[in-house]
Amino acid sequence: MGASGGCRSSIKAPSSLCSVGTLWLLLLIMSACACPKSCHCSDRNGVVVQCTSRNLESIPPNLPKDTVVLLLSSNRIRLIPKEAFVDLHRLRELDLSHNAIESVEVGAFQGVSEGLRTLDLSNNHLSSLPKDTFAKLHARVRLSNNPWHCECSLQEVLRELRLDPETVNEVSCYTSVQEEYVGQPVIQVLDSGINFCNFHQKTTDVAMFVAMFCWFSMVTAYIIYYIRHNQEDARRHMEYLKSLPSTSHISKDYDTASSVF
Repeated sequence: MGASGGCRSSIKAPSSLCSVGTLWLLLLIMSACACPKSCHCSDRNGVVVQCTSRNLESIPPNLPKDTVVLLLSSNRIRLIPKEAFVDLHRLRELDLSHNAIESVEVGAFQGVSEGLRTLDLSNNHLSSLPKDTFAKLHARVRLSNNPWHCECSLQEVLRELRLDPETVNEVSCYTSVQEEYVGQPVIQVLDSGINFCNFHQKTTDVAMFVAMFCWFSMVTAYIIYYIRHNQEDARRHMEYLKSLPSTSHISKDYDTASSVF
């Protein structure tokens, strides 16, 4: 009986381990395919995650890793952080339009830049972007209806992008380093031969000239003050010397005293 019980015990152990392993595998699969609580997911040769108009203030965490379409439009997202989509290697379409996005960190599209085909950032609050925001990105990008500030860094960003041809003329200068370009489509301004980086260089040169002029003025003022101060000291010293009894006067006084004695 004892031997038989030992045998039964040894048979159950592998079965128990198998059950735990199966459960762990199921949990991994569920976590990889789980849909965010505030979104709706469907399967169309990959997961389509629908998170439109859900009052989201940030990118939902733990998105399914086989997501191919991610719709996040009409929310209240303000920031796209670094590596926000780093695990979504199959992502092809990303819609972030009609949010309140003010900043996109460098590396935000790391992990999806090679495969992404469409990126929509239109109708947000973007005025500028870091130069390497879209590094290695091959997607067609929509940037229309944002309050862009037209200057050198924006020019360098646009140079690396494939802008959506249907909305390219809606990427306009809301403000500019040169007031005359406000309200004009950025691409038309650049195509006319305008180089915002030249304006930036000229502004820098003027700032350096003003700084050098101020420094030179301060040095000149100090030298003038030093000379005048020394002249005043010299004048006072001369007046002091003049006020001292002369040597001849002292000698006469000494002779007079000697004759008396």
